[in-house]
Amino acid sequence: MSERIAIVGAGAVGAYVGGYFARAGEDVTLIDPWPEHVEAMRSDGLSLSGMTEGECFTTPVKAMHLTDVQSLARTGPIDIAFVCTKSYDTDWATAMIRGYLAPDGYVVSLQNCINEETIARIVGWGRVVGCIAAKIAVELTGPAQVRRSVPLGGNRHTVFRVGEVHGRITPRIERIARMLADIDSAKTTSNLWGERWSKLCANAQANGVSAATGLGNNGMAREPVTRWLSIRLAGEAARIGRALGYELETINKFSADDWIAATDGDTAARERIEAEMIAACEGRSETGRPSMGQDIAKGRRTEIEMLNGYIVERGKEIGIAAPANAGLTAAVQAVERGAAPAGLERVAGI
Repeated sequence: MSERIAIVGAGAVGAYVGGYFARAGEDVTLIDPWPEHVEAMRSDGLSLSGMTEGECFTTPVKAMHLTDVQSLARTGPIDIAFVCTKSYDTDWATAMIRGYLAPDGYVVSLQNCINEETIARIVGWGRVVGCIAAKIAVELTGPAQVRRSVPLGGNRHTVFRVGEVHGRITPRIERIARMLADIDSAKTTSNLWGERWSKLCANAQANGVSAATGLGNNGMAREPVTRWLSIRLAGEAARIGRALGYELETINKFSADDWIAATDGDTAARERIEAEMIAACEGRSETGRPSMGQDIAKGRRTEIEMLNGYIVERGKEIGIAAPANAGLTAAVQAVERGAAPAGLERVAGI
């Protein structure tokens, strides 16, 4: 009998992963608070699209409104719950699914930011698994419609990294990695915390910039102001991560040392990084934009406090300033509350 899987938060990433799981025959249920999205999945299936023909398909899925979650008590416990909500919704989403977990069931944080401690506070450390989705670039474009705007990672880039908080490789993370490998490249990692902070560096350099300026991935890469800001955002985050003791992984094809050096005025390092940023536009959809840019466009709350704001706060704890991250956090907050429109001028002085 296959394990029962729940996707708690069937937004862009949750629906994308859940759609592939459903097509592969996994017993998966997608749970989401958007009524029209749930009804569309129930009636028409879930439609995924990408850069190649093989990524474009529609599959039937089991979808559930939040108000129907209590019915899980009649249909049997959940073995694996993927929490895919925004970070600010982690508490309630985990608390909601906790009562329906099997005795040996566990929660996988498939989210931006660092939420394992929040989840552990609710279900216990032994029931927490971390999962990073790097450079996946998916967007929920409408009810039951998900679009991926970057090529598959394949052998060039490992998209999914699954790890235990204690760093050991266990059967359950090997199981998760095998499931995700049907979607794109996946691996287990003994360095979950280093992977998490490295992904935080990558998110910090693009998500908030898109939210503050309104630019997409390619627009940010082609604009000199945002390229330089992105470098400084990543460099500050890498410096703080190093000081906190994390073993940082490659961040968007460059080492932490490269990002820090470029931030500190190493012209050669900066030129290499900027050249790669521009080259990355090749073969990438012109419509792609980070999740925080999507949030602003849809009038939603962003995760800026949990990304760039979190970097600033952790830096303060150890006496390392992060002025670029602090400036961007303030800029996004201004746009988010409607005090200023998104535009390049929001970040020009940071």
